[in-house]
Amino acid sequence: MNQSLKKVEQYFESLEKRGVKSFLMGKTSAPAPEKVASDQVAEEIVSPVNKREDMMSLYKEVMKCTKCTDLVASRNSIVFGKGNVNAKLVIVGEAPGYDEDQQGLPFVGKSGQLLTKIIESIGFKREDVFICNVLKCRPPENRNPNPDEILNCQPYLKRQLKIINPDVICCLGKFACQTLLNSPEPISRLRGKWAVYEGVKLMPTFHPAYLLRNPAEKKKVWEDMKQIRDELNH
Repeated sequence: MNQSLKKVEQYFESLEKRGVKSFLMGKTSAPAPEKVASDQVAEEIVSPVNKREDMMSLYKEVMKCTKCTDLVASRNSIVFGKGNVNAKLVIVGEAPGYDEDQQGLPFVGKSGQLLTKIIESIGFKREDVFICNVLKCRPPENRNPNPDEILNCQPYLKRQLKIINPDVICCLGKFACQTLLNSPEPISRLRGKWAVYEGVKLMPTFHPAYLLRNPAEKKKVWEDMKQIRDELNH
Protein backbone atom coordinates (compact mmCIF):
# COMPACT_ATOMS: atom_id res chain seq x y z
CA MET A 1 0.00 0.00 0.00
CA ASN A 2 1.23 3.52 -0.79
CA GLN A 3 2.84 4.85 2.42
CA SER A 4 0.90 8.14 2.29
CA LEU A 5 -2.40 6.31 1.92
CA LYS A 6 -1.38 3.91 4.66
CA LYS A 7 -0.81 6.85 6.99
CA VAL A 8 -4.25 8.20 6.09
CA GLU A 9 -5.82 4.84 6.88
CA GLN A 10 -3.95 4.67 10.20
CA TYR A 11 -5.02 8.21 11.04
CA PHE A 12 -8.65 7.40 10.30
CA GLU A 13 -8.46 4.26 12.42
CA SER A 14 -7.05 6.32 15.29
CA LEU A 15 -9.96 8.76 14.93
CA GLU A 16 -12.44 5.89 15.10
CA LYS A 17 -10.82 4.60 18.29
CA ARG A 18 -11.33 8.08 19.75
CA GLY A 19 -14.95 8.02 18.62
CA VAL A 20 -14.38 10.46 15.76
CA LYS A 21 -16.26 8.72 12.98
CA SER A 22 -19.57 10.47 12.72
CA PHE A 23 -18.83 12.20 9.45
CA LEU A 24 -19.83 8.79 8.09
CA MET A 25 -23.12 8.73 9.96
CA GLY A 26 -26.11 7.35 8.16
CA LYS A 27 -27.53 3.96 7.44
CA THR A 28 -25.21 1.59 5.66
CA SER A 29 -27.88 0.12 3.45
CA ALA A 30 -30.63 1.54 1.34
CA PRO A 31 -33.18 0.23 -1.13
CA ALA A 32 -31.95 0.11 -4.69
CA PRO A 33 -33.07 3.13 -6.69
CA GLU A 34 -35.79 2.61 -9.23
CA LYS A 35 -34.76 2.32 -12.85
CA VAL A 36 -34.87 5.54 -14.76
CA ALA A 37 -34.99 6.26 -18.44
CA SER A 38 -31.69 8.08 -18.66
CA ASP A 39 -28.30 6.67 -17.61
CA GLN A 40 -27.18 10.23 -16.92
CA VAL A 41 -30.01 10.71 -14.44
CA ALA A 42 -29.25 7.34 -12.88
CA GLU A 43 -25.66 8.41 -12.23
CA GLU A 44 -26.93 11.41 -10.28
CA ILE A 45 -28.88 9.28 -7.81
CA VAL A 46 -26.82 9.05 -4.62
CA SER A 47 -27.79 6.46 -2.03
CA PRO A 48 -26.74 6.72 1.62
CA VAL A 49 -24.14 4.03 0.99
CA ASN A 50 -22.65 5.97 -1.90
CA LYS A 51 -22.62 9.13 0.18
CA ARG A 52 -20.50 7.38 2.80
CA GLU A 53 -18.13 6.02 0.20
CA ASP A 54 -17.85 9.35 -1.59
CA MET A 55 -17.22 11.21 1.65
CA MET A 56 -14.57 8.68 2.67
CA SER A 57 -12.85 9.08 -0.69
CA LEU A 58 -12.87 12.86 -0.29
CA TYR A 59 -11.62 12.54 3.29
CA LYS A 60 -8.59 10.55 2.15
CA GLU A 61 -7.85 13.15 -0.51
CA VAL A 62 -8.11 16.06 1.92
CA MET A 63 -5.89 14.32 4.46
CA LYS A 64 -3.05 14.30 1.91
CA CYS A 65 -3.44 17.95 0.91
CA THR A 66 -0.29 20.11 0.89
CA LYS A 67 -1.51 22.99 -1.29
CA CYS A 68 -1.04 25.80 1.23
CA THR A 69 2.60 26.02 2.35
CA ASP A 70 2.00 28.22 5.40
CA LEU A 71 -0.86 26.09 6.67
CA VAL A 72 0.97 22.81 6.12
CA ALA A 73 3.97 24.12 8.05
CA SER A 74 1.95 25.27 11.07
CA ARG A 75 -0.98 22.85 11.31
CA ASN A 76 -1.29 20.07 13.84
CA SER A 77 -4.38 18.50 12.26
CA ILE A 78 -6.49 18.69 9.14
CA VAL A 79 -10.07 19.35 10.23
CA PHE A 80 -12.23 17.67 7.62
CA GLY A 81 -15.62 18.10 9.25
CA LYS A 82 -18.01 16.02 11.30
CA GLY A 83 -21.64 15.02 11.17
CA ASN A 84 -24.33 13.16 9.31
CA VAL A 85 -23.78 12.64 5.59
CA ASN A 86 -27.57 12.51 5.21
CA ALA A 87 -28.07 15.77 7.08
CA LYS A 88 -30.79 18.21 6.09
CA LEU A 89 -28.71 21.04 7.54
CA VAL A 90 -25.04 21.77 6.89
CA ILE A 91 -23.28 24.43 8.94
CA VAL A 92 -20.22 26.06 7.38
CA GLY A 93 -17.73 28.11 9.37
CA GLU A 94 -14.54 29.93 8.49
CA ALA A 95 -11.52 27.89 9.60
CA PRO A 96 -10.33 25.75 12.52
CA GLY A 97 -9.04 27.48 15.63
CA TYR A 98 -6.52 26.29 18.22
CA ASP A 99 -8.78 23.69 19.87
CA GLU A 100 -9.97 22.38 16.53
CA ASP A 101 -6.41 22.07 15.27
CA GLN A 102 -5.45 20.11 18.38
CA GLN A 103 -8.39 17.71 18.22
CA GLY A 104 -8.97 17.47 14.47
CA LEU A 105 -12.66 18.31 14.94
CA PRO A 106 -14.72 21.38 13.97
CA PHE A 107 -16.12 23.79 16.55
CA VAL A 108 -14.93 22.20 19.79
CA GLY A 109 -13.76 25.33 21.64
CA LYS A 110 -15.89 28.05 23.24
CA SER A 111 -17.39 28.94 19.85
CA GLY A 112 -18.28 25.29 19.41
CA GLN A 113 -20.01 25.15 22.77
CA LEU A 114 -22.13 28.11 21.76
CA LEU A 115 -22.82 26.55 18.36
CA THR A 116 -24.09 23.41 20.08
CA LYS A 117 -26.59 25.52 22.03
CA ILE A 118 -27.64 27.30 18.82
CA ILE A 119 -28.23 23.97 17.07
CA GLU A 120 -30.19 22.59 20.01
CA SER A 121 -32.32 25.75 20.18
CA ILE A 122 -34.03 24.75 16.92
CA GLY A 123 -34.61 21.14 17.93
CA PHE A 124 -31.53 19.47 16.46
CA LYS A 125 -28.48 17.76 17.91
CA ARG A 126 -24.94 18.09 16.60
CA GLU A 127 -25.09 14.53 15.29
CA ASP A 128 -28.13 15.46 13.18
CA VAL A 129 -26.24 18.04 11.13
CA PHE A 130 -22.92 18.24 9.31
CA ILE A 131 -20.40 20.85 10.46
CA CYS A 132 -17.36 21.94 8.47
CA ASN A 133 -15.28 24.99 7.54
CA VAL A 134 -14.17 26.75 4.39
CA LEU A 135 -10.54 26.03 5.34
CA LYS A 136 -9.58 22.59 6.59
CA CYS A 137 -6.39 23.84 8.31
CA ARG A 138 -5.90 26.48 11.00
CA PRO A 139 -4.35 29.74 9.79
CA PRO A 140 -1.33 30.69 11.96
CA GLU A 141 -2.32 32.72 15.01
CA ASN A 142 -5.97 32.47 13.87
CA ARG A 143 -5.42 35.11 11.20
CA ASN A 144 -8.02 35.58 8.48
CA PRO A 145 -7.88 33.11 5.57
CA ASN A 146 -5.93 34.36 2.57
CA PRO A 147 -7.70 34.45 -0.82
CA ASP A 148 -5.41 31.79 -2.27
CA GLU A 149 -6.07 29.50 0.70
CA ILE A 150 -9.81 29.87 0.16
CA LEU A 151 -9.38 29.07 -3.54
CA ASN A 152 -7.34 25.97 -2.68
CA CYS A 153 -9.83 24.66 -0.14
CA GLN A 154 -13.09 25.72 -1.78
CA PRO A 155 -13.31 22.66 -4.07
CA TYR A 156 -13.27 20.38 -1.01
CA LEU A 157 -16.13 22.30 0.58
CA LYS A 158 -18.12 22.30 -2.63
CA ARG A 159 -17.72 18.52 -2.94
CA GLN A 160 -18.79 18.01 0.67
CA LEU A 161 -21.94 19.99 -0.01
CA LYS A 162 -22.61 18.13 -3.25
CA ILE A 163 -22.26 14.75 -1.55
CA ILE A 164 -24.55 15.66 1.35
CA ASN A 165 -27.03 17.64 -0.76
CA PRO A 166 -28.75 19.25 2.26
CA ASP A 167 -32.04 21.12 2.33
CA VAL A 168 -30.44 24.15 4.01
CA ILE A 169 -26.93 25.54 4.44
CA CYS A 170 -26.18 27.88 7.34
CA CYS A 171 -23.08 30.03 6.81
CA LEU A 172 -21.38 31.42 9.88
CA GLY A 173 -19.58 34.69 9.42
CA LYS A 174 -18.07 36.75 6.65
CA PHE A 175 -15.72 34.29 4.97
CA ALA A 176 -18.14 31.37 4.75
CA CYS A 177 -20.91 33.57 3.38
CA GLN A 178 -18.76 35.46 0.91
CA THR A 179 -17.14 32.25 -0.31
CA LEU A 180 -20.33 30.34 -1.06
CA LEU A 181 -22.27 33.33 -2.33
CA ASN A 182 -19.33 34.83 -4.22
CA SER A 183 -20.31 38.18 -2.77
CA PRO A 184 -18.25 41.05 -1.34
CA GLU A 185 -21.17 42.15 0.86
CA PRO A 186 -20.42 42.32 4.61
CA ILE A 187 -22.08 39.76 6.85
CA SER A 188 -24.09 42.53 8.50
CA ARG A 189 -25.95 43.00 5.21
CA LEU A 190 -26.12 39.34 4.22
CA ARG A 191 -27.40 37.84 7.47
CA GLY A 192 -31.05 37.08 7.99
CA LYS A 193 -31.85 36.98 4.27
CA TRP A 194 -32.33 33.76 2.34
CA ALA A 195 -29.92 33.20 -0.53
CA VAL A 196 -29.35 30.22 -2.83
CA TYR A 197 -26.20 28.18 -3.37
CA GLU A 198 -26.41 25.81 -6.33
CA GLY A 199 -30.11 25.22 -5.77
CA VAL A 200 -29.88 24.90 -1.97
CA LYS A 201 -31.35 27.54 0.34
CA LEU A 202 -28.66 29.30 2.33
CA MET A 203 -29.00 31.41 5.47
CA PRO A 204 -26.09 33.68 6.42
CA THR A 205 -25.68 34.56 10.08
CA PHE A 206 -23.05 35.72 12.56
CA HIS A 207 -20.20 33.45 13.64
CA PRO A 208 -20.34 32.18 17.25
CA ALA A 209 -16.93 33.75 17.92
CA TYR A 210 -18.44 37.13 17.05
CA LEU A 211 -21.32 36.46 19.41
CA LEU A 212 -18.92 35.74 22.26
CA ARG A 213 -17.49 39.22 21.74
CA ASN A 214 -20.89 40.82 21.11
CA PRO A 215 -23.53 38.99 23.19
CA ALA A 216 -26.24 41.50 22.28
CA GLU A 217 -26.20 40.16 18.70
CA LYS A 218 -27.40 36.71 19.81
CA LYS A 219 -30.99 37.88 19.34
CA LYS A 220 -30.36 38.39 15.62
CA VAL A 221 -28.90 34.90 15.26
CA TRP A 222 -31.93 33.47 17.04
CA GLU A 223 -34.16 35.16 14.46
CA ASP A 224 -32.04 33.68 11.66
CA MET A 225 -32.14 30.21 13.19
CA LYS A 226 -35.91 30.36 13.56
CA GLN A 227 -36.11 30.89 9.82
CA ILE A 228 -33.98 27.79 9.30
CA ARG A 229 -36.15 25.78 11.71
CA ASP A 230 -39.32 26.84 9.93
CA GLU A 231 -37.85 26.01 6.53
CA LEU A 232 -36.80 22.53 7.63
CA ASN A 233 -40.11 21.83 9.33
CA HIS A 234 -42.50 23.14 6.72
